[in-house]
Amino acid sequence: MTHDDEDFDFDDQPIPAGEGTSAAHLTPTTGELDLEARSSLRRLTRGTSQYTDDQAEGYDVEYRKLRLERVVLVGVWTEGSVAQIEARLDELAALAETAGSDVADMIYQKRDKPDSGTYIGRGKVEELVAIVRETGADTVVCDGELSPGQMIALEKALDVKVIDRTMLILDIFAQHAKSKEGKAQVALAQMEYLITRVRGWGSALSRQAGGRAGSNGGVGLRGPGETKIEADRRRLRAEMAKLRREIAGMKKSRDVKRMRRDAAAIPQVAIAGYTNAGKSSLINALTGAGVLVENALFATLDPTTRKAQLADGRSVVFSDTVGFVRHLPTQLVEAFRSTLEEVMAADVVLHVVDGSDPFPMEQISAVNKVIGEIVEETGESAPPEILVVNKIDKADPLVLAELRHRLDGAIFVSATSGEGIGELETQLELFLNTLDSFVTLRVPFDRGDIVARVHDLGTVMGERYDEAGTVIDVRLPTQVARELSAFVVDEGEPSAAGETL
Repeated sequence: MTHDDEDFDFDDQPIPAGEGTSAAHLTPTTGELDLEARSSLRRLTRGTSQYTDDQAEGYDVEYRKLRLERVVLVGVWTEGSVAQIEARLDELAALAETAGSDVADMIYQKRDKPDSGTYIGRGKVEELVAIVRETGADTVVCDGELSPGQMIALEKALDVKVIDRTMLILDIFAQHAKSKEGKAQVALAQMEYLITRVRGWGSALSRQAGGRAGSNGGVGLRGPGETKIEADRRRLRAEMAKLRREIAGMKKSRDVKRMRRDAAAIPQVAIAGYTNAGKSSLINALTGAGVLVENALFATLDPTTRKAQLADGRSVVFSDTVGFVRHLPTQLVEAFRSTLEEVMAADVVLHVVDGSDPFPMEQISAVNKVIGEIVEETGESAPPEILVVNKIDKADPLVLAELRHRLDGAIFVSATSGEGIGELETQLELFLNTLDSFVTLRVPFDRGDIVARVHDLGTVMGERYDEAGTVIDVRLPTQVARELSAFVVDEGEPSAAGETL
């Protein structure tokens, strides 16, 4: 059983952790439908009726060439080993492919710092010109954030479109955002990035003339006027202000939903981590929810919230969040503030790491850096975290051995095979127990609603009956225990068996 994003009903029966339903194999889940819709954008279907097989085949090949841009990737190696820079370019290639392009070639240059004029040196620019002409590439992607001057200089030298890592990530977000809030956040991030890079050519830079009498505005209106760039920036600022108001209004709705969850006193578990680390697969393994899973970067942009039940009977809420990435654009961190608040509002964070990545420690550093920025700006303290190393079935044994040595207390799992999921659930239960209070309640027989709530929110250690009602030994969230203080059996009060509690 699954629920729509965040709009679930707490009266619904929760999904037992780690268990799927047989009906899931008969009825496609929301994630399966999302994946089918997303994949269909890249699938080429043949025309029918008037085309012969040969014509249809030619039409398919020509269509694919139109759909996929050929790109050349460019990086600057300023620190680290050769393996590290190659791993970063491999990640950039994965980003480019996720955006729907075909990587024709990759080059990098070792420098102390990027060239202030062209990002790479003059010699590399000449080499890049030759590569672009040889491969027929129409786009160059640089692994860094280019200044407007660097972008213009490279475009003039290469005569092709030049984008940087930030523009590439923003493009992926624009493709994958589904909800109204997600689309508005992406649009705001794109505008914040573009407003400093608005530029024109030729007549586009000229002053705009106004008025109907006279070419320069007429009597009383003569003057320098407004350039096209100034007008574009003014429109961008107006649109950005509108989007900020819309996002603020959407945040109120999200706050209301969070207040409902807080009022229900159900523990909240946020799943955070590097992009494509297997966060959605992990939430599926824990809840059987059927969240969208795709082997692509930034497959999840809209936060997904699912209610589930742990093995000890405790109900919890899992929140799947946007993945982080190395050099995550500042504009995205700002725009997705409400989404990242899901992490800060959680009782515990499952920090998921891709164990099959060549450099998983860099992933951990990138995630901690983003969370640190949020903590610094909001002034809130980060919630406790449980480190989860995923994809151990695909990981290099040597890398796993190093991680086990360096990451004390981490849980090693495979969301695909289920290995280690039971240990993770146990660790999660033990942590949540530290947030609970152990109490003994005596509930009158006419308050069955209290008994049901105790069973739903707590871990019942024992239950018996006496002439006054139901006596329950239970471990409850501290907040709920305070709310039910009227039913708590005082120390020294005799229990049903006449014992001293």
